Amino acid sequence: MFPVRDTIQSKSYPIINITIIAVNVLSYLIEMSHGGQLDRFLFLYGLVPARYSVPEIAQYFTFGQQAFSFISFMFLHGGFWHLLGNMWSLYIFGDNVEDRLGSARYLMFYLLCGFASGLSHLLFNMGSQIPTIGASGAIAGVMGAYFILYPKARILTLIPIIFIPYFVELPAYFFLGIWFLIQFVSAAGASSQTGGIAWWAHIGGFIFGIVFLKLFLNLPQSGISNAMRRRTVKTKSPRLQVIQTTASDSDYHLYGSMAITPREALLGTNKLVNIPWGFQKRLIRVNVPPGITDATILRLAGLGRLAPDHRRGDLLLKVVITE
Repeated sequence: MFPVRDTIQSKSYPIINITIIAVNVLSYLIEMSHGGQLDRFLFLYGLVPARYSVPEIAQYFTFGQQAFSFISFMFLHGGFWHLLGNMWSLYIFGDNVEDRLGSARYLMFYLLCGFASGLSHLLFNMGSQIPTIGASGAIAGVMGAYFILYPKARILTLIPIIFIPYFVELPAYFFLGIWFLIQFVSAAGASSQTGGIAWWAHIGGFIFGIVFLKLFLNLPQSGISNAMRRRTVKTKSPRLQVIQTTASDSDYHLYGSMAITPREALLGTNKLVNIPWGFQKRLIRVNVPPGITDATILRLAGLGRLAPDHRRGDLLLKVVITE
């Protein structure tokens, strides 16, 4: 399963999330510049359990080097596709968690999830001399937080069946629950002495993400977060919106709602709405006139269900003005 997008739109621009992605990309470029010295670089800045559990190895590293590896390992990656997959998942899930926590709390949350995931991996692989790298553990923490905050969000998911790509929208609690189950089953069957994916880092990151979320939600917002929220608030709603429609047996109209901001309500706007239609999606252009008020119904003629007399009902979109 590969997530393509979610249906929860953030209310502010995810400055910290974008910065984390940028730092990961920069770190990857630095990593690739080491060429033949890459193995040495990864052993120094990756998380190597034996560096902490084997005294003969630990003596070659300073306390600062040992401590720094718990941060640096989460910004390194084993290849371009490893980086791309991690950053895409962070892009999908991270903006909404940052929106809920605020910038300062989100940054602390992310780093703590990465640290906790590294600690989980170390505890279950004490003697391993294989460097563990990647943002997967920290991102697993973000996914754990998303699981609690937005369980009913919809995740458009790519499921390859043989050579055929199949797209389906799954509830977030189902997608993330299956993802966590896969990590647990994989961890149970993996050997601590073989290379590959750090399953226990994923499991630890996800669980600690839930725990840390509960703690951080009880912390007051900092002045920095409040200032950044005011500066980064979005004045426009997403141009493309996925709308889940409902219908009744008494007519052939379809009913849905579309979100816009107060500024868009005042000045007018154009939106593209993506509406499920059987196993496909219908993309429709909607013109929102200026001066529209909350709860106004926009009627799109002929875009509803097909009646027995071959006439179509209408699509009725309720305008929701969100701050």
